[in-house]
Amino acid sequence: MKIAIMQPYFLPYIGYWQLIHSVDIFVVYDNIEYTKKGWFNRNRILEADHDRLFTIPIKKDSDYLPVDQRFLSEDSYKEINRILRMIEFNYRKAPHFSIVYPVIEKCFKFPEKNLFEYIYYSINLVRNYLGIDTKIVISSKVEIDHSLKAEEKILAICKAEQASTYINAIGGTELYNKEEFKNNGVNLQFIKSKDIEYRQFDNTFVPWLSIIDVMMFNDRDRIKEMLQQYELL
Repeated sequence: MKIAIMQPYFLPYIGYWQLIHSVDIFVVYDNIEYTKKGWFNRNRILEADHDRLFTIPIKKDSDYLPVDQRFLSEDSYKEINRILRMIEFNYRKAPHFSIVYPVIEKCFKFPEKNLFEYIYYSINLVRNYLGIDTKIVISSKVEIDHSLKAEEKILAICKAEQASTYINAIGGTELYNKEEFKNNGVNLQFIKSKDIEYRQFDNTFVPWLSIIDVMMFNDRDRIKEMLQQYELL
């Protein structure tokens, strides 16, 4: 049984979906601290020949609250509508705009203020569009000691879900030790995306944008091929 555990990101890049696709169970954190520098409520899209950052505004609160206790701002709909207009303007001539835009619009306009629920909805909506059948589990519902931190918490979740292999993003090579996992009966692997490139109108390719960009320019069969363009280390 292969498992991955990750923060909830809003419409993340293709590598996030490769990670979900590579495992049997994907655990998404709801009880993890929100960080402003993370990708919880922001991402990048294409604008002409460069990237453009967008951010879903959230209510001001303690920086130490977990994601499931953070909320979108009361007037977030104003910025959401502005972002959607920006997406429509930049992608209206993309080959799959007519099919993809309604899906993206549903993600943005989901009427939920809780940040985790808002992101979780979009993960499931896009997962279904991409045809990924991986089981999604919410971390707080896993029966472990949730006061555990870092590697200890990861291992506890692996054991609770009876996982034999834990697959982590390539950035985790500096955080986790394969021998430590092996001593706990878990095979640790790291997923590394291969270079993925596709036509973005007639511009120089801008890599690693939100999944929005991938969906706008590629049909589902092509995206399914992309989901397998990685190596496990």
